[in-house]
Amino acid sequence: MDLQLNDKVALVTGGSKGIGLGIVRQLIAEGVRVANVNRSEAEGKQLETEYSQQGKECLFIQGDLTDVTACERAVATTLERFGRIDILVNNAGVNDGAGLDAGPKAFVESLKKNLIHYYAMAHYALEALKDSRGCIVNIGSKVSETGQGETSGYAASKGAITALTREWAVDLAPRGIRVNAVLPAETWTPLYEKCLAAMDDPQLARNEIEQLIPLGHRFTTIEELADTVVFLASPRASHTTGQILFVDGGYTHLDRKCTQSASISDFGAAKK
Repeated sequence: MDLQLNDKVALVTGGSKGIGLGIVRQLIAEGVRVANVNRSEAEGKQLETEYSQQGKECLFIQGDLTDVTACERAVATTLERFGRIDILVNNAGVNDGAGLDAGPKAFVESLKKNLIHYYAMAHYALEALKDSRGCIVNIGSKVSETGQGETSGYAASKGAITALTREWAVDLAPRGIRVNAVLPAETWTPLYEKCLAAMDDPQLARNEIEQLIPLGHRFTTIEELADTVVFLASPRASHTTGQILFVDGGYTHLDRKCTQSASISDFGAAKK
């Protein structure tokens, strides 16, 4: 399927590693010119050089997105280089464990890391998106639906991102701008692998988590997340807006009988 993305321009936050890197790679594979905003200069420059050597564009913009002036500068730099913005992917964030015991200051800092820049990026890119009748894809988290414990700031941010997705979809529909969100659950990223590696038995921990994922009893891959994001960003999804898509193998919403032992899964309605 031709996603009709060739020569489009995407601005992606946190595109140097993990899910963001997967999104950047899939966008570029479809012919998109990408601006990647990231705090780490080494990673961003390495990615820019890699694609430059292939004759493809992946402009690195260094910026700490907790500072809204960095968001404004990222938009301005993208427009200076490419002259337009067709796609905004709000992705950057971190599950920082700012829980109830952390206090209001830590909570506010968590909102800065995970929420405020979503609004700031959309605000500063708005006129360019109006000109291109472009789209926004927000990366959320299943935590906004399920909770997780001891991560109030992150959960509040991700809940707000879901709400803003619907709010902006309503607000921007008259301008032809689509807004959707993609929510991962248990996705196999380098950070997840690092976290499991610190446990006493990493393989056992991984197996236990995978048994909770109904479809295939495996982690979602970065590529599966990225494919959904890129499709939503494309003209092939031209009448899709205000949607919250879970790419999670059924982890968030399917009946918990699906995640138990075979004997329980075979009981009653689960067999039908």
